[in-house]
Amino acid sequence: MSTPRAALLAWYDANARDLPWRRTRDPYAIWVSEVMLQQTRVDTVIPYYARFLERFPTMHALATASEDDVLAMWSGLGYYRRARLLHQGVAEAVATYGEVPVDADARRSLPGIGAYTAGAIGSIAFDRPEPIVDGNVARVLARVHGVETPLGRRDTTKSLWSLASEWAAGERPGALNQALMELGATVCTPTGARCDRCPIVDSCKVRGEGRVDELPVSAAKKAPTPVSWSAAIVRSPSGRIAFVRGDKKLFGGLWGVPMVEAAIETLRDAALALGLDATIAAEPLGETRHVLSHRILTVTMYGGEVESESEGVRWVVPDALGELGVSTLTKKLLAASTRAKPSNVGTRARKSRAAKP
Repeated sequence: MSTPRAALLAWYDANARDLPWRRTRDPYAIWVSEVMLQQTRVDTVIPYYARFLERFPTMHALATASEDDVLAMWSGLGYYRRARLLHQGVAEAVATYGEVPVDADARRSLPGIGAYTAGAIGSIAFDRPEPIVDGNVARVLARVHGVETPLGRRDTTKSLWSLASEWAAGERPGALNQALMELGATVCTPTGARCDRCPIVDSCKVRGEGRVDELPVSAAKKAPTPVSWSAAIVRSPSGRIAFVRGDKKLFGGLWGVPMVEAAIETLRDAALALGLDATIAAEPLGETRHVLSHRILTVTMYGGEVESESEGVRWVVPDALGELGVSTLTKKLLAASTRAKPSNVGTRARKSRAAKP
């Protein structure tokens, strides 16, 4: 009689989606894919994964790249701290081990590698019985085993990882872990679970009790906080735009136009602090709304001009944005500012010149 584990593996062999990172056992490529897939849809990741590995085909290529090059290849994928930690982690692995370490503790010691990423690399690349728990796996395990406590709680997390360890123990742990993820992504979905297609439905506790839609118990989520920002689109006589490093927590240290979480007066002060003796318009060019996981930004744009390009900022030709790591918000702001009427910037800016302190 087939065990649930064997049934799940057989189902995976017959039904697994053909995804690019499933065609390799290269631990570096698997590392890249797992980091990209965190909080990001598969369809979104596929083209980024291909371009990233084309640009950085080996660990050494990524380790020796500049942060700007790495962020440029990540631009638009979001959650930019992932890219910076991946870059740091690979650089440390190359310097310390010369490769992705087989030892699990060594992997977990690298920047950006937590229990999930370490388990994915260990099981898929090295065929080690290391568990993984992501959102899909947590949902499958909570339903199959009837885990009643809310996700995110310490006891729930401990229970799910213990269950995942039991499933990973045995032959083909990498395929088993991917099968759990695949089941959660395509069959055991958050709503409308396709139980008639599930290879382990006979072992599912909540299915037998008719409670599939009740589990897992979701953790309480905070609504995103509305925040108002101001941004300056400052252009030089040559048409280049002033860029600065963004907030590392929000934008992972990407390049972008000067922005402050305040009104225009603070924006002028911030521009002067950057060495931008800029004429900033009193009237806005418009507003752009941008939704992050924990904030909803409403950014009011102001046009600006300088007589000469100062040091301390980076002056960027709009057509060269692909050479930098630039956030989606910055791209939105530049596109919106281009659509605004040029006269709003020039005439009103000279009436509102920020005074030097």
